[in-house]
Amino acid sequence: MIDIKFLRENPDAVKENIKKKFQDSKLPLVDKVIELDAQSRAVKQQADDLRSNRNKISKQIGALMAQGKKEEGMALKEEVTKQAEQLAELEAKESELSAEVTKIMMQIPQVIDPAVPIGKDDSQNVEIERFGEPVVPDFEIPYHTEIMEKFNGIDLDSARKVAGNGFYYLMGDIARLHSAVIAYARDFMIDRGFTYCVPPFMIRSNVVTGVMSFAEMDSMMYKIEGEDLYLIGTSEHSMIGKFIDTINKEENLPYTLTSYSPCFRKEKGAHGIEERGVYRIHQFEKQEMIVVCKPEESKMWFDKLWQNTVDLFRSMDIPVRTLECCSGDLADLKVRSLDVEAWSPRQKKYFEVGSCSNLGDAQARRLKIRVSGEGGKKYFAHTLNNTVVAPPRMLIAFLENNLNEDGTVSIPVALRPYMGGKEFIGK
Repeated sequence: MIDIKFLRENPDAVKENIKKKFQDSKLPLVDKVIELDAQSRAVKQQADDLRSNRNKISKQIGALMAQGKKEEGMALKEEVTKQAEQLAELEAKESELSAEVTKIMMQIPQVIDPAVPIGKDDSQNVEIERFGEPVVPDFEIPYHTEIMEKFNGIDLDSARKVAGNGFYYLMGDIARLHSAVIAYARDFMIDRGFTYCVPPFMIRSNVVTGVMSFAEMDSMMYKIEGEDLYLIGTSEHSMIGKFIDTINKEENLPYTLTSYSPCFRKEKGAHGIEERGVYRIHQFEKQEMIVVCKPEESKMWFDKLWQNTVDLFRSMDIPVRTLECCSGDLADLKVRSLDVEAWSPRQKKYFEVGSCSNLGDAQARRLKIRVSGEGGKKYFAHTLNNTVVAPPRMLIAFLENNLNEDGTVSIPVALRPYMGGKEFIGK
């Protein structure tokens, strides 16, 4: 959420940012919120003046009563009563206006970083760098579920009967591989200095609206009926929520955490041929990383976070590339985002396996995550998040890139300790 003072002083810059994100329908919100903010501040000033005047009159009443001037004192008491009614009306109006201002401010997108390329949707994201040589073998690579089925490693039919489309049973070596990747990713991040955490898998609505936009909330989150609880779509939600309404000592920053969780998503939208199998599902597990830091350090941490994901995939012999997300592909709270995509030898193209985001002070402002700096000066922290690894989508890249012509799947050296020393999954 943008600082209201910044918006008040730079309305044209905020409007230009909205245009860059191709959200012209939101342009009128800027003028509307400025008008409501002015009304809110005017009402607040009236209320403050009334409170000040009431305090003065109360002192006068005390003095008159002490002098035995009861009638004059009682007359002033009546005036205080009337002012109390006025004040109650003003406070109610102030609260109403403030809530309306906040509601609109939460719809206005965060100002994007100058490094973000301007584009309407993900088709205009910009490739930055490739890591590893993409290889297309001279033998045919089956669809990922076919590879899994050869090892009796997946059962989609039973899952459909039990839970519907978008769910799966993983079994045997494929299930073990899934867990091995998660465990390896956990230790990989711990070795890089991150603190391991297992967070709550449900969060309250005030945390949901603190970490994401209304549009994301509607398209992603599952609501627990009859309770103020939502299933998390990623552990970033509860990990950032951990710091809600806190004042953190500057010397304790940054907080660098890596978390494991199951994730639950509605995944609304079209499901084409490459969305079948375990590519786009309602339930999966993920290792995540988040950082809470000083504003001047967020750019440095952004680069560190995406590099962690690149290094992890390369340690498992999977070629990857990074893409800078364009303005129209950024969620409203993000100031910058970079996708990591893995090479698919079967598709002969890259596909997304992780996303690194810098949210500036957007989440911190909504959740009141503050820092106490030099001289006790308080300011909002910056928050960042990034996917370490998210099987089973990551398994698609793993199986395709490590599949051998005889149908076996090689296990990279780094992953073997988590697979009982196995060098490959056999037929």
